[in-house]
Amino acid sequence: MDDVAAVDRRAFLLAAAGVAGLAGCTASPATPAVPRPRVVDHQPGVVTPPAAETGFVAFDAVARDRAGLAEALRALSAPVAGSSVTIAAGASLFDGRFGVERPRRLTPMPSFPGDVLDPRWCHGDLLVQVGADTRERLEAVLARRFPNLTPRWRLAGTHGQRNLLGFAEGAGNPDATNTALMDRCVWVQPGDDEPAWCTGGTYQVVRLIRVAVAAWNAEPAGVQERVIGRHKDTGAPLGESIEDDGFLFAADPGGEVVPLDAHIRRAYPHTGGERRILRHGHSYRRTGTDTGQIFVCFQRDVELGFATVQRRLAGEALQKYLLPFGGGYYFVLPGGGGFAGEVMLA
Repeated sequence: MDDVAAVDRRAFLLAAAGVAGLAGCTASPATPAVPRPRVVDHQPGVVTPPAAETGFVAFDAVARDRAGLAEALRALSAPVAGSSVTIAAGASLFDGRFGVERPRRLTPMPSFPGDVLDPRWCHGDLLVQVGADTRERLEAVLARRFPNLTPRWRLAGTHGQRNLLGFAEGAGNPDATNTALMDRCVWVQPGDDEPAWCTGGTYQVVRLIRVAVAAWNAEPAGVQERVIGRHKDTGAPLGESIEDDGFLFAADPGGEVVPLDAHIRRAYPHTGGERRILRHGHSYRRTGTDTGQIFVCFQRDVELGFATVQRRLAGEALQKYLLPFGGGYYFVLPGGGGFAGEVMLA
């Protein structure tokens, strides 16, 4: 009897379990697959040291659909020995033609005080930055034809130890080898108020600036140093001995050492905060009188980076030697995938 009771009890429990299962569903729901996080990758040409020769070409996209845009981006991304290519998108690329969500902080570059912007030299759906060791290799890369794109403007420059003004290039830049610093100030991070595809990209500002080199060179070195706020030979702030020395502006409220309209006093944070932009400068020469600088900077947020600095520069002593005439705001596409833009178009 005990054996029979045990069998009956097991049968009852199995039957009850079957009824309970039917009350909910016939089988336990499968555990939903958790999507694997995307490996964040970056394009070259941002935190890597600037090449000796760098060219910039802005294009307008004439592709009819996403497939055509992908074809263009794939061609632009094709590697060329001895060069690096960085691809960025302008605000106009996100006008609805390709169904891609626009980076939140990407707008057309506005005109700032002192600008005389020529529409022929501004903006573009895509911007391609090419770096190479020689001008010949650079020109070979830029001479290629790309499907579904029409050139808008093009300019190449040279990066050296000193800029056209005779001062050290890149003085006061944040350390591009500091990964944590670059993550804070340059690269869009997971969780930022941005479309998910933007993670690993960065905002790029390009300014094409004519420089009145003859007028500048006619100034005594002492005048030039007070315009910039640095010693010309060492790059150190006036009154200091080392280029990386920070200047305590609060200790010089009247501008006795560094004038109130000096470039570094206007450009740099006065409170010890982090500098939110990574700058690269390239000198160009188109004709004997059309000589200047291609100013480039990268940041996580254009408004907190370049735009804030640029507004502070209004009325600086250097302004009378400069004529900004072109450029634009762009978003450097994240790396990863088979070509720049694959993540964006996924």
